[in-house]
Amino acid sequence: MRKIKIAATQMECTWNTDENIQKAEELIRQATGEGANIILLQELFETPYFCQQQKFEYMKLATPVENNKAILHMQKLAKELQVVIPVSFFERTANTAFNSVAILDADGTNLGIYRKTHIPDGLPYAEKFYFSPGDTGFQVWNTAYGKIGVGICWDQWFPEAARCMVLQGAEILLYPTAIGSEPNLNIDSKPHWQHCMQGHAAANMVPVVASNRIGTEIDGTEMTFYGSSFIADHHGTILKQADRSTQMVLVQEVDLDQNAMERREWGIFRDRRPEMYQTIITHGK
Repeated sequence: MRKIKIAATQMECTWNTDENIQKAEELIRQATGEGANIILLQELFETPYFCQQQKFEYMKLATPVENNKAILHMQKLAKELQVVIPVSFFERTANTAFNSVAILDADGTNLGIYRKTHIPDGLPYAEKFYFSPGDTGFQVWNTAYGKIGVGICWDQWFPEAARCMVLQGAEILLYPTAIGSEPNLNIDSKPHWQHCMQGHAAANMVPVVASNRIGTEIDGTEMTFYGSSFIADHHGTILKQADRSTQMVLVQEVDLDQNAMERREWGIFRDRRPEMYQTIITHGK
């Protein structure tokens, strides 16, 4: 059996990028100390969630892949600790900016970039002001410890994204996230947020890892991020869950070969009927 350990983390972010990167390193080292092989950090952890407001000055935060401080730092750390680290960052390429993740393998190699496909709009998630819709498509990376698929925050609400990644062979789905209070809606979206991803795990029979940020961030508006990072198994059951406000590391062992055997036995991919799903493509265009 192919058993590995996956980890979710959560932390509070400030405007001191170096401190945020150092804090992320401490969480990674803690997870590695507990045997983790693949470690997920939250979305855009280098800074506070600047998308609360539409400010041209924040566009200066975007960096090319090769110049990003977090990626350069985590490449060295991944190689030292022999762990896989997807790194969320604000990417600048030519005249375009993306909400992206660099997939760092256990030898520090950058396997590639995923750019967030679904971009939310409307305060306090004014991401369309900063990010172009991703052009990479949904991808799967064959890391040292298994094949992973990565979506970013709003991507996690779309079952099509999860299914596309698992159809390409993803054995684990990872979702770095920044979500919290909804001042314009006056709701607590935390249960819905978790249930949605639990459904992806159950429908595709793969584990899901979600890492969210914590803390209250004030920038004209005020948001309190509700943490609650979690790891769900291939049946959608939450095995490990953080609270809403504490910096935490969650580590869980999974058996990728056992999961693969159950997917085959259950027959959900054998019995798919893609030719019957055209409504997904054509409806609402």
